[in-house]
Amino acid sequence: MAEKLFSPEEKAQILAAIQSAETRTSGEIQVHIENHCKGDVLDRAAEVFETLKMYHTKDRNGVLFYLAVLDHKFAILGDAGINAVVPTNFWNNIKDQMAAHFRQGKFSQGLIEGIHQAGDQLGAHFPYNESGDKNELSDEVSFG
Repeated sequence: MAEKLFSPEEKAQILAAIQSAETRTSGEIQVHIENHCKGDVLDRAAEVFETLKMYHTKDRNGVLFYLAVLDHKFAILGDAGINAVVPTNFWNNIKDQMAAHFRQGKFSQGLIEGIHQAGDQLGAHFPYNESGDKNELSDEVSFG
C-alpha cells in the first residue's frame, strides 16, 4: 500500500519538490513512507531518521517527513541544527496544513507543500553555498 500511495507522476513531483527546496539550502530533506507505525509516531520517525543516517549532515540540518499510510500517522522531524532556529510551533503548523490536504485525499499536494515550507526555512537559515555544498543524502522517497 505504501508504495502505491503515489502515482509515478506524483512521486516525480515529490522528488522535484525536494530537489527544488535543496537548491536553496545546504539542508537535506527526505521522505519515508511505510504501511504501519507501531507505537509513537515521533519515536518511529526518530528510528527512521537514524536508519537513514540523517544526523550525518554537516550542519545537522536534515528534515524527515515520515508517513505511516495504513495507520494514518505522520511526523516531521528536524535535526538539532534546524530545530534550534525555526519558530517554536513551526513543525506543528506545517503538520496542520498537511493534514488539511490529507483529509481531502490530496496526499502528494500536502507533502509537497510541507517540503516547500521546510525548504524555505532551511534556505533562510542554511543558505546554499555554491563552493562547498553537496547533496549529502538521497533525494529519493524511501519505503519501509
